[in-house]
Amino acid sequence: MKPYLLQNEELNELSAKIRGWGIMANHIEREFNFTNFIEAFSFMTKIALICEKHNHHPNWGNVYSKVIIKLSTHDLGGITNLDQKIAAEINDIFEK
Repeated sequence: MKPYLLQNEELNELSAKIRGWGIMANHIEREFNFTNFIEAFSFMTKIALICEKHNHHPNWGNVYSKVIIKLSTHDLGGITNLDQKIAAEINDIFEK
């Protein structure tokens, strides 16, 4: 998939397509909360495999049971279709 920057209309529709994600100026972000560290780390491991598959890696952090993920396509300077795709895949894993 060749990434391209999302245009204003696509950005306006984005929150409906990727529930729970905040749309910022140059990235999208979401906080995920779990019961404990093991659940949070397990989730991060699954996400790492998705990101590696797409060769597109998030800015993220973990403190105990909380994981914060920020997605942006730095070389294009903003939010792309690839960020949207990965966010949707992350949501699918979280909802399982």
